[in-house]
Amino acid sequence: MRLAGVRLAGLAARSWRCRWTARPWTTRTVRVLVSGSDFYAFPAPSPDGTRLAWICWDHPRMPWDGTELRVAALGDGPLSEVNQQQLLMGGEAESVLAPVWRDDRSLYVISDRSGWWNLYLADPLAFPRAPLPPIALCPREEEFAEPLWQLGRYPYAVLDDGRIAVVHGQDQPRLGVLDPGTGQLFDFDLPYQVFGSGLSASGRSVVTIAGGPAVPLSVIKAEIPAPGQRRQAAEVHELRRTLDSVPDAGYLPVPRKACLTGASGSVVHALVYPPANPAGRAPDDELPPYVVWVHGGPTSQVGPRLDLEKAFFTSRGIGIIDVNYGGSSGYGRAYRERLRGQWGIVDVADVMTAALALAEAGEADGNRLGIRGGSAGGWTALAAVTSGIGVLGPDALDRVAGEAGEAGSDAVEGTGRKGVFAAAASYFGVSDLRGFAAQTHDFESRYLDGLIGPLPECESLYAERAPVGHVNDATCPVLLLQGLDDPIVPPAQSESIAADLAAHGIRYAYLAFAGESHGFRKAETIIASLEAEISFYGQIMGFTPPGVPPLPLTGG
Repeated sequence: MRLAGVRLAGLAARSWRCRWTARPWTTRTVRVLVSGSDFYAFPAPSPDGTRLAWICWDHPRMPWDGTELRVAALGDGPLSEVNQQQLLMGGEAESVLAPVWRDDRSLYVISDRSGWWNLYLADPLAFPRAPLPPIALCPREEEFAEPLWQLGRYPYAVLDDGRIAVVHGQDQPRLGVLDPGTGQLFDFDLPYQVFGSGLSASGRSVVTIAGGPAVPLSVIKAEIPAPGQRRQAAEVHELRRTLDSVPDAGYLPVPRKACLTGASGSVVHALVYPPANPAGRAPDDELPPYVVWVHGGPTSQVGPRLDLEKAFFTSRGIGIIDVNYGGSSGYGRAYRERLRGQWGIVDVADVMTAALALAEAGEADGNRLGIRGGSAGGWTALAAVTSGIGVLGPDALDRVAGEAGEAGSDAVEGTGRKGVFAAAASYFGVSDLRGFAAQTHDFESRYLDGLIGPLPECESLYAERAPVGHVNDATCPVLLLQGLDDPIVPPAQSESIAADLAAHGIRYAYLAFAGESHGFRKAETIIASLEAEISFYGQIMGFTPPGVPPLPLTGG
């Protein structure tokens, strides 16, 4: 038995290793097959064991920027010489993922060469004598894969009858089955709007993770109908739910998709979660406060899944708009590329655009707009109230005041605000990318080359866009929440922005939690954070949340 895998080390995983056993699970030896690239993924031996396919890439690219699909014949020696390998697909501007052999000769693979991650069929044996271009099996302006943040997840699965189970779409992905011979794609009518990035199949049974706005993420098994059975209903079994029970549906917000027009005329994608509570209603003459949520990554995407943290706020009268700003995944390569070299500008402009759109539509109180984000989202939230506060120009606040009416304009002026947001909350957010680039793990250590620019050549840009050093009199109150054991965004990032806020007399609170890392895990920490956050909003936006201890604020 031979097992192929990626060796992980403290730095980039620079070699493939294959574990050979002369007798099953007795004599074990390890030999290096391929080395030289900074990163490897998706080792795929051919069914007859004569070839190996893999994905590789090098710094400074991330796997959604550019990767390579290589194939080599397996022999007794290493495969590290370039002349032993076939570069089948990929390059600096093409992201290829997840090769799976169809047979001993050809393989399936995901590529975004069209601008969208679609599924292709490639034939290594056609090279170099009669090179044939890879065949797009179902070309669509939709994504059939997600960014490669974690190893081991395949975005599609081959059934025993040769069809391929896929998850595809943009805002709301769907589970379907693709006939690679005809290119026909048949979707199933399932009660889920969110699907995980991994699929696994046995026979015609497909296992994945799925959920929705009122359905918790669950491990599901879908029994795919046999070919020729033209029915949309696949038999689905929920194997396990992440939650045993959920609140009454009346307390859960119902998301609404929004496509907004950004400052540059580009589309900004978002999900709006209005307040929802059957036991109460706001006064007729009062618009609700809204908080912009900024996802991490930044190469990531939020979908309409059940989130009890959102329900905590919306059931208490605070609306949420969750923004898939430029740079997010799920909308093709061009949308991801909007953030290239523009982190701290495009993302900030898009989240401001989302907040202002709600105020201008009369859906949100323009005087009570907040923003919150975690990790990379925390960077955007902090930048929106410091270094990027004027990214939309001097008329941004006038738009809020104009929609709020004359009384609203006086209220805005009375606050002394010169930015869009009245309050900002940062969960383990990045405040200075110069330190982040030097301290973070190897996989993301050159991520910023594409998001801002390489160091040291672009050091002035890093300083210019950093929240640290750009707190000013127009900066709104800020809540900082930080895990003391965070190896990715260390406490120094929050401490430095806290010191800036204190020096400028800006009201703030800094809560540090022992034993917490990058993302809070303890129930008591999560409860304390959410109670602190809603108390913070209440003090800034003029309401008192019942049953929540007041959060002490410093400064102001």
